[in-house]
Amino acid sequence: MSRPSFIRSRYNSFRFAFKGLNAVFRSEPNMHLHVLASIIVLVMAYRFEVTRVEWCLLILCIGMVWVAEIFNTSIETLTDLVSPMENIWAGKTKDLAAGAVLMAALTAVAVGLFIFIPYWAAYVNVAL
Repeated sequence: MSRPSFIRSRYNSFRFAFKGLNAVFRSEPNMHLHVLASIIVLVMAYRFEVTRVEWCLLILCIGMVWVAEIFNTSIETLTDLVSPMENIWAGKTKDLAAGAVLMAALTAVAVGLFIFIPYWAAYVNVAL
């Protein structure tokens, strides 16, 4: 049996990757919260006309949280597969993965506050 062509194998790689994204969006309620928060942040960034560097930081933080959630889902799924019974180490593994998502989200919130607080302050001063 011959190997698929380079183009065909790249196509399949992307197809499987999008299948994975689709799975995480459909199965993880927390991902819906991340999407909602991302939309709010992007709308505020557009509204306040943040700088290019601020856009980059916000997009990087959004990506970091999404990637952490996808890894967390992957780790939880694999853990459930290899350890279907309750197991202290499986629980610790899942807790660590969830902690990574929390850390990414808290970091993103901190960056967002550093960026948006001056814009909010200026908006409140003008609005008064």
